[in-house]
Amino acid sequence: MSKLLLNDKVAIITGAGRGLGEAVARAYAAEGAKVIVSDIDGAAAERVAASLPGATAAACDVRVPAQVEALVAATVKQHGRLDIMVPNAGIAVVAPLASTSYEQWRAVTSVNLDGVFLCIRYAAPAMVAAGSGTIITMASVTAKAACALIGSYAAAKAGVVSLTQTAAVELRSHNIRVNAILPGFVGTELVSSHKHEFEQQLGIPDFDAVVAQRQGRYGTPEEVANLAVFLASGRSSFCNGGAYVLDGGVSSSLL
Repeated sequence: MSKLLLNDKVAIITGAGRGLGEAVARAYAAEGAKVIVSDIDGAAAERVAASLPGATAAACDVRVPAQVEALVAATVKQHGRLDIMVPNAGIAVVAPLASTSYEQWRAVTSVNLDGVFLCIRYAAPAMVAAGSGTIITMASVTAKAACALIGSYAAAKAGVVSLTQTAAVELRSHNIRVNAILPGFVGTELVSSHKHEFEQQLGIPDFDAVVAQRQGRYGTPEEVANLAVFLASGRSSFCNGGAYVLDGGVSSSLL
């Protein structure tokens, strides 16, 4: 029998009550990790954790420093260490920059960028104490290629890439690796819930057809999770500070 890639590793995944976070939680559990399924929606976290062997649910709002700090502290208290942190929680607002309110801007950046900073801020000392660790941030291909109507989201994700690279350099001497995943359009609830807004505001008759033309098809949450497993495992031992694009080629093609 092949060895599990994440056997007995302790992993926190935020925003794991659905979508990409849930897929990562399931993939980590399948590879032997002890998963802490964290989400602002405690019931969603409980639902996912209940279906995974040895998993724990934890309600956490990543915008609140005390809650993120408590999440890490509770994990270390329960398991003795923290090996993997995946700051995945994210939201989006679809609106042109000129009509995006400051409240909308802050809503997106507080989750998508501040939340990632807080996860790194509190996970890093726990990993330093343990002598090793890996942090995998969830950015987006929009950090590298513009997409109308999601400027706040894209700006936050670009910040995540820069934050990832800085953390990788600062934590390297502590045997902690930090890498970012940059998905294209993936078939999640977050994407499907905003399709109609793109169609209306950009005059696109069929959003799915545009995605099919530009990147071939929607990516799957499982494909993103597969990369997250690799980056969390010893197979990626020399990967640090990387921004790994997973977009079917959309950011490399003019048509």
